[in-house]
Amino acid sequence: MKHPNAREHLAAKRVAPGETAPRILLADIAGAPVHWSETGRRTHVQFRRFAGCPICNLHLRSFLLRRKEIEDAGVREIIVFHSTVTEIAKYQSQIPFTLIADPDKQLYREFGVESSLRALLNPRLWKSGPRIMSSLLRLLFIDRRMPHLIPTGGPVGLPADFLIGEDGRVLAAKYGRHAFDQWTVDELLLRARNHTVGIESGEAPAH
Repeated sequence: MKHPNAREHLAAKRVAPGETAPRILLADIAGAPVHWSETGRRTHVQFRRFAGCPICNLHLRSFLLRRKEIEDAGVREIIVFHSTVTEIAKYQSQIPFTLIADPDKQLYREFGVESSLRALLNPRLWKSGPRIMSSLLRLLFIDRRMPHLIPTGGPVGLPADFLIGEDGRVLAAKYGRHAFDQWTVDELLLRARNHTVGIESGEAPAH
C-alpha cells in the first residue's frame, strides 16, 4: 500500500458547513451499517490518525471521561482511523464509540482530510509533549501494546472534526494543522449547544 508523502493532498476540496456530508456506504469494525444522519441526535465525526497513536489515545480518553455529557447533549461519536479492522480491534477495543476502519483513506479523501509533515513538526504540538509521552508509556507498560513503527496510512496524518446534523448537513468543521489540533470536549459541546455553522482551519490553543 502506498503511503501518502508529506506534500500529498488527499482531496482537492474540503467539506464546507452547510453542505451535505459525503454520501458513502459505511460500516463499523463489526460490519454494522453506519449513517452520518440520525433522528434525534447530531453526529460528531472524528478523523483520527492510526490505531494505537499515543496522541489519539490521549485525546480519546478525554472523550471517554465525559461520555455522559456528550450523550446528554444529544451527540453521538464516530471515530475514523486510517487503520485496518484488526489494528483497531487490537488497540481501541475498549472504546464505546462507533469505530470505522479506513486503511485506504477513502473517507479521508471524501472529506478532504490531509496528511503532512506539519502533523508532527508544528511547535504547538511540542507543548503537549509530556502528556503525549505519558500516553505512550501507558500504552507500553499498562496496556502492554507496542505502536506500529510504520503504521497503516503513514505517521503524518492530520486530524479533523465534523458536527453533522440530523439531516446529514455539516454544521461545523475543523481541519487540524497538527496532530493534536482538534476540538476538545468543551469545544464540541459549545458547538452542539449553539448549532454553530462554521469552518475552522487554525491551530487550537495549547492544551
